[in-house]
Amino acid sequence: MEMNQPVGKTPLDDRPDGLVGRPIDRIDGRLKVMGRAPYAYETREVKNPAYGFIVGATIAAGTIRSIDTAAAAKAPGVIHVMTHENVPEQGEKKEQVWPQLSGTNIGFFDQPVAFVVAETFEQARAAAKLVKVAYDVRAPKASLRAALPQAVEPKKQQTDPDSKLGDFDGAFAAAPVKLDVEYTTPTQIHAQMEPHATIASWEGDKVVLYTANQMLNRGQKSLASVLKLPVENVRLVSHYIGGGFGSKLQPMPEATLAALASKAIQRPVKVALTRQQEFHVATHRTDTIQRIRLASDRDGRLTALSHESWSDTAQGDEFYETSANVTRSLYAAPNRITRHRLAKLDLPIASSMRAPGEAVGMLAFECAMDELAEQIGLDPIELRIRNEPTQDPEKQVPFTVRQLVPCMREGAKLFGWDRRKAAGTVRDGNWMVGMGMSAAARLNPLMPSSASVKLGADGYLTVRMAMTDIGTGTYTILAQIAGEMMGLPVERIRVEIGDTAYPAAAGSGGSFGAGSAGSALYVACDNLRNKLVAATDLNPDGVVFADGRVTSGNRSEALIDLAGSSGVAAEGEIKPGALKEKFSHYSFGAHFAEVGVDRDTGEIRLRRMLGVFTGGRILNAKTARSQAIGGMTFGVGAALMEDAVIDPRTATYVNHDLAEYHVPVHADIPAMDAVFLPERDDKANPLKSKGLGELGICGAGAALANAVYNATGIRIRDYPLTLDKVLKGFEEQEGRAPRRA
Repeated sequence: MEMNQPVGKTPLDDRPDGLVGRPIDRIDGRLKVMGRAPYAYETREVKNPAYGFIVGATIAAGTIRSIDTAAAAKAPGVIHVMTHENVPEQGEKKEQVWPQLSGTNIGFFDQPVAFVVAETFEQARAAAKLVKVAYDVRAPKASLRAALPQAVEPKKQQTDPDSKLGDFDGAFAAAPVKLDVEYTTPTQIHAQMEPHATIASWEGDKVVLYTANQMLNRGQKSLASVLKLPVENVRLVSHYIGGGFGSKLQPMPEATLAALASKAIQRPVKVALTRQQEFHVATHRTDTIQRIRLASDRDGRLTALSHESWSDTAQGDEFYETSANVTRSLYAAPNRITRHRLAKLDLPIASSMRAPGEAVGMLAFECAMDELAEQIGLDPIELRIRNEPTQDPEKQVPFTVRQLVPCMREGAKLFGWDRRKAAGTVRDGNWMVGMGMSAAARLNPLMPSSASVKLGADGYLTVRMAMTDIGTGTYTILAQIAGEMMGLPVERIRVEIGDTAYPAAAGSGGSFGAGSAGSALYVACDNLRNKLVAATDLNPDGVVFADGRVTSGNRSEALIDLAGSSGVAAEGEIKPGALKEKFSHYSFGAHFAEVGVDRDTGEIRLRRMLGVFTGGRILNAKTARSQAIGGMTFGVGAALMEDAVIDPRTATYVNHDLAEYHVPVHADIPAMDAVFLPERDDKANPLKSKGLGELGICGAGAALANAVYNATGIRIRDYPLTLDKVLKGFEEQEGRAPRRA
């Protein structure tokens, strides 16, 4: 099925009280809380594995002069030590999967320089400390700001890095109201619970990798390129993933190293990154510098806007943070510029992190909109409403469904926005109290996916696809879709995912997972329904699948009888079609936050937070709400605490573990709620759903930053909003010179 025209009435529309949409508990939940869900490192299908440990570079820039592995090779239990001197030949880099140990050049701190394999983990780790490496060192480049003069226009990814419409310079110069501000966001780390881990095992010239990976088919192709194998000779298995947030969109070095070492010793090899290695060996969200210029008339109608963003990645890589992309579709303005520039530094590879682009872009742009509203003397919601576009401002095509204004209005009513006062005027004892809001917007892509279904002789339906579940509820949602389509309870649906031996699927990422995989499953079930009906003499018009039977008029057949002794199978696939270009596909929402700021210490405390969203058809009310508040919590961390601090002398992250890299804990998150407005998007996919996994973080941190301003009158443009920056603002308000740090 291709999405070439809007979807009409579907079987999911016939039963609004059916399985789809219900807040059903996750069907994999019991296994997980009992510790019986096997993650990559715990896979029981591989017997007698050896253990690998990565030796990382102790410099960030330079070359290996010599490497001595003699002592390590003689250490107890050691089976193999692999370096650039004996690593097997590898193929070409694909996506962000690089050949490992492929030379003497060092591009970032903790870059793998050796791989030790031993009988036990402890033996491998101990021997790794015996590998001696001598380097020729050069001073690393680790500052984005210092590298701005060398930043270049990046290569096109899915979209062009720059866009231009009208005469921005002329409109900005002529406008009666202008804003020109710079915002900065720091490096952020995914910090998912499960580290990257792989068990590699060969059978002849074929390799199976039990690995923590969000997008198996993409990872399969990338590893096949690096390992110089046909794609069909590489199999990835990832039944359960303990969080990813984008860090597992592509295989990390441990997967390549495990495969190479396993081939060398003709035995399975098992490896996991340590928590400290996660900060350097794996990917991260790059820091950004963003300049935003807004021009409007005195009534707040934008006449020009510009959003420029600078980010960085490793030498030799092309990833850049698409911070300004969301600005292209957010508000109306006839004269517009968006621009991205990329600096290559001696830092680890930057890559996607939950809501890449929008997450940090809206931290800046939605605060700039708040600043403009304050400058004009206009309510921030009213400013946004006055600049609501009638179509996508730059693509100049209609939106599929756009309910941003209803989200803002409903959120304002539920949150009590009318009680918001002027900046710095509300006190609760020593706490200065303020409210802030922000729009939320996130792309809603549809990705090619396929699925197979089989109704067995036992009356159970088996679903298979190479989809993954990163803790978002994929198993459950797929069971609900299949159960609803086939008239079976969830208990009679077997969901088998996480294996490239199954039909190819989009995987988990980009907020396209449920919509894409679920749509492929919908098509497969629809094809199966047609097969089953064709095997009867029932009138195909108006057939109903319910309670394990297919019914037409006053006649029905039991599905188990139609399955017969060998069962009945069908396949289905979904592809984006003409609607991809004819319409602008976005999910929308609005965030509202209330904070307290201690007048003496500068401490910021979130008091309550609300998100109002539209996500098309909600597939599971419980998992949808969980995804939304999870994203909002992510936004709180980005606003108030997340910051991977770079030591510019060594190009290392100083706070490289969970003891010092701060993310929100329970005490940081008080009353938080998410509400979904009714919506069906018939141009998105046959489910009429939209992506939710990343919408909750988009704009969330900006709502807090705007609330801090409303509480104190202090505008902080350098994230995160730590208490030292608040105290500096207090001192500047009082006309005192800020204290030295």
